[in-house]
Amino acid sequence: MTDAGDQTADKAALLARLRAFEGRQVGPPLPARDPVNQAMIRHWCDAMGDALPVYTDPVAAEASIHGGIVAPPAMLQAWAMQGYAPPVIEGRSGQDELLALVEGAGFTSVVATDCDQEYARYLRPGDLLVETKTIDAISEEKQTALGVGHFITTTSTYADQSGEVVGVMRFRILKFKPGTGRGEPAAPPRARRPRPALTGDDAWWFEACREHRLLIQRCASCGVLRHPPEPACGGCGSFESDTVAASGRGSVYSFVLNHHPQVASFDDPLPTGLIELEEGTRLVADLVGIEPAEIVVGMPVQVTFVDHDDELTLPAFQPVR
Repeated sequence: MTDAGDQTADKAALLARLRAFEGRQVGPPLPARDPVNQAMIRHWCDAMGDALPVYTDPVAAEASIHGGIVAPPAMLQAWAMQGYAPPVIEGRSGQDELLALVEGAGFTSVVATDCDQEYARYLRPGDLLVETKTIDAISEEKQTALGVGHFITTTSTYADQSGEVVGVMRFRILKFKPGTGRGEPAAPPRARRPRPALTGDDAWWFEACREHRLLIQRCASCGVLRHPPEPACGGCGSFESDTVAASGRGSVYSFVLNHHPQVASFDDPLPTGLIELEEGTRLVADLVGIEPAEIVVGMPVQVTFVDHDDELTLPAFQPVR
């Protein structure tokens, strides 16, 4: 028999042992430790934000169709819960045996999946419930996002002090093997950096950045360097210009650490520097290759180019080591 065949046989054998528990009552009926009472109803309503007067106001309850205080139906399970240190009940071990078998096969993690309740009548103060629990169903091995596992469904039937059934609850859990899930969903691609608003006056500068070249605009008449690019010289007014290649060396003239607002396409915090180039012009750019706490005004930096995507390349500056 192949390994795959062995695994199939092992799964079938385990499932047969698990399903032998189906229909088995989990020990003797278990009486609630306390009767339905006004104090616990009030605590429940406070916790749930339920202000319905019929639960807590004797006068309003007396005037209602119920003729007196009733408990919220969703409290059904709460009346028979055994607390953090439940008493040892002789013979009430069927579910423990089942869980020990499941966990021994490696299904050690657990998560509650769903719960259905049916109510036969409202409960009133003084009712004392008795819970009878049955192992209802055990699924074959299932692949889930959390892991490979078995769904176990139990049914609890609640009767009052006279034996009348007042409600039924079906509760389902998944016992699964940790580390066997489908894995985390793939992270969505990072948002693109905002596109610069290109004009005829500055498109050439961004095109040079895509080629990993840092250029500075120069007035063709008076030779003054300027950045950002402008259509005319602020000194002599000339509309004629050319460019010079910057050395890429400079220093941090000033900087900020941007924390808010957080934008998906940027890191947080985002160190942004006002860089004074050797040539004398200044430009704003990211500071990279350094911890934010280490950035100081005046530190020497060198340009590097960051290809954010196929369309956008921008200069950034890193410390000169």
